[in-house]
Formats: sequence, C-alpha cells, structure tokens
Amino acid sequence: MDKKRKPGSMIWTIILGIASVLWIYPVVMILLNSLKKESAISTAAAFKLPTADSFTGIANYIDAIASKGFLSSLGFSTFITITSVTAILICCSMCAWYITRVKGVISQVLYYLFVFSMVVPFQMVMFTLSQTADKLKLNTPWNIWIIYLGFGAGLAVFMFCGFVKSIPIEVEEAAMIDGCNPLQTFFLIDVHILKPTMISVGILEAMWVWNDYLLPTLVLDIKKYKTIPMLIQYFRGSYGKVEMGPMMASIMLTVIPIIIVYLAGQKYIIKGVAAGAVKG
Repeated sequence: MDKKRKPGSMIWTIILGIASVLWIYPVVMILLNSLKKESAISTAAAFKLPTADSFTGIANYIDAIASKGFLSSLGFSTFITITSVTAILICCSMCAWYITRVKGVISQVLYYLFVFSMVVPFQMVMFTLSQTADKLKLNTPWNIWIIYLGFGAGLAVFMFCGFVKSIPIEVEEAAMIDGCNPLQTFFLIDVHILKPTMISVGILEAMWVWNDYLLPTLVLDIKKYKTIPMLIQYFRGSYGKVEMGPMMASIMLTVIPIIIVYLAGQKYIIKGVAAGAVKG
C-alpha cells in the first residue's frame, strides 16, 4: 500500500511545491525591488537580483516611512483593523450563541440572512453603501468599523454557529445553576471554549480589513484619511512622479505585520475553520 501511495504523494508534493513558489514569487520580487535604486526597478533589471550598482539598502524604507502621510495611514489602518475585528468577534459570537441556543423562526431567519450575505457581491451594494455612509456619518476612521461589522458578520456568524453547536448544553446549565445569568455564562464559560474559532475568525477578518482598498476608498474622504492600501495606490513623489523604490518598501512594510499575525495563529485557523464549518 505504501509503495502505491508514494508516486501519488510525490506528484502532489511537486504540484503544491510549484504552486507555493508561484504564490510567493510576487512577494519576493517586491522585497528585492524594495532594495534597489529607482533606475533598476523601471528596467528589465527589476526581475534580477540586486547588484552592487543597483543595491540601495534600506534607503527606500527610510524614504517610505519619512514620506508624508505614511505614519498617519499606518495609524488609521491599525485603528480600523483593531476596532472592526473586536466588534466582529464580540457581536458575531454573541449573535451565533443566540441563534444556536434559542430555537425559533426568528433565529432561523437570522441565520439564513447571515449565510445569504456571504454570497452577495460587494459591487451590488457599493454605490448605495457610499451614499448611506455619508448620510449616517460613517465616513471616518472612527466609525467605519460599523460597516466592516456588517460585511464581516456573515462568515463570522457561520463559523461561530458551527462551533457553538459542539458545546455541550450541560456546561451552560451547570453555570446557570451556580447563579450565572446568560451574559455571565457566555463570557465566563463559552468564550473560553470558543478560543480556537475566535482566533481563526480574528485572523481572517484582520487580513481582510487590513488589506482592504475598495471599501475605505468608497467611504472615507481621500483628502483627509488614507489607509495603508490607499496610500500605496496614491504614492507620489516630487512633481507627481511615482517613486517605485519607496512604494515597494511601503508595500513590504504593510505585508510584514499581517504575515507575522498569520504565522503566529495559523494552527488555530485550521482548527477553527474545521470546527466552525463541519460540526453541527
């Protein structure tokens, strides 16, 4: 049996290895070009390793950080990501707990509405969303998390519902017998059990919010507020020229934090997704 499986395993290893190289290749090219001079990036040398003539060290990174608006954009992206993910985790986990534990028509309708929201293309609502955000004053970094909560709730509620179904009801009944009310039962008992799904949902939502370009561009005032993806898109040097070196460096500075977050919690992602999508 082992001998029969080896050829197939080897083929899959080769295929996945090639796919991994193709997936990582753009990031590697951005990293290499972030260490080159401007003249080397805009020519065929962009696809080559840095040489003694083209290598510029960390000068591009210094220029990117020193550029006007980088630190403020970094602050806006960090604030939006933290507030949005926190709101999604708290509100959606509580909603999923209610849907799972309170059986009825309302809870079933809510569940299917959340699931349906996952398949609605963003392009169908983006123009209406822009007008609604302006009317409700949701067009600043301080309250855009409300919009992200709405768009991120579908996946989060779906995953949380699947995991809550696996929690024995007897655990919650024992907590209530000891004097806990529903909120205490949820935050003191269920939240600890939901930790794998909390982490996996948090990482997936953080990657989405941090890298999102379209929604902030539609909602926020570009002249006042720019997130990191927006800043990279509008990265300009003197006389309106796009400075490719600092732009590549800023992209790397944007990618590194989310890669670190993903690597730190990748084991929870597999565990949480499997639990949320299969159980129940």
